[in-house]
Amino acid sequence: MIRLCAFADEYSNDLGEQIYALRENGIGLIELRNADGVNVTDMTEEQAEEIGSRLKKAGISVWSVGSALGKTDAGCDFEQYLKTVKRVLKIANILGAENIRIFSFFNAYDKRDRVIDMLRQMVGLAESYNVKLCHENEKEIYGDTVERVLDLYRSVKGLHFVYDPANFVQCYQNIGYALEKLYGITEYFHCKDVISATGEIVPAGEGDGGIAELFNAIDRDAVITVEPHLAVFEGYASIDKTEMKNKYRFNSGKDAFNAGISAVKATLAGCGYIPDKSNNYHKRGHKQ
Repeated sequence: MIRLCAFADEYSNDLGEQIYALRENGIGLIELRNADGVNVTDMTEEQAEEIGSRLKKAGISVWSVGSALGKTDAGCDFEQYLKTVKRVLKIANILGAENIRIFSFFNAYDKRDRVIDMLRQMVGLAESYNVKLCHENEKEIYGDTVERVLDLYRSVKGLHFVYDPANFVQCYQNIGYALEKLYGITEYFHCKDVISATGEIVPAGEGDGGIAELFNAIDRDAVITVEPHLAVFEGYASIDKTEMKNKYRFNSGKDAFNAGISAVKATLAGCGYIPDKSNNYHKRGHKQ
């Protein structure tokens, strides 16, 4: 069974509009990154309580906190940085999220031992909050290649992993090899797609991310967070300093978000998945 989740801040910064978008698209999970213009890393506990209450009333669960933890220089003052980590862990507990998406630091290729040590400390802290830290492969961080992700898996006990196919394409990784090596250690999946030759982000199934191959490979209960990135959305510059290249133009971020969700659902259907009454997706012919 596959459950869909989404970064609804690509639809709107406004939490009410995010809730509307998720409900209209039949999605009951959110990877919360930004709500009402506030990034989760900067939220106060009071803001998190209000946001969590509104989401709960709408029947939406926070699957993961889409934090930017680890998207900082590997030479940072780590003792100070741990205060930020602790604050985000508290936010996750308030929101009822069991997962936090993290990264493995910039300017870190030659600082492996430091990266490993920092991640071990972060994981140890997270375990005291009963939260899983889930490392996403992202370009230009330590864990941006298949082999370095495997190094983190072997070296940081208790670290979990998010598989983002588009990011691997952007890092010139063989996507079939990536899926083969990392599927078994992946906690959950991100879904966005990119054309390798041009670097243009496209709807799921139109690029070289092997989205259909990923869906066909899933043989267990899984969560897929839709992260369309089909248009520059408000707040993007604050979380990613690189240029976003898009093949298509949309009239609004809302249209881009809906198109991204539709593409994922169409690819699922093409792979033989059908939704049940709760909008969970099952492979046709499998017991539901």
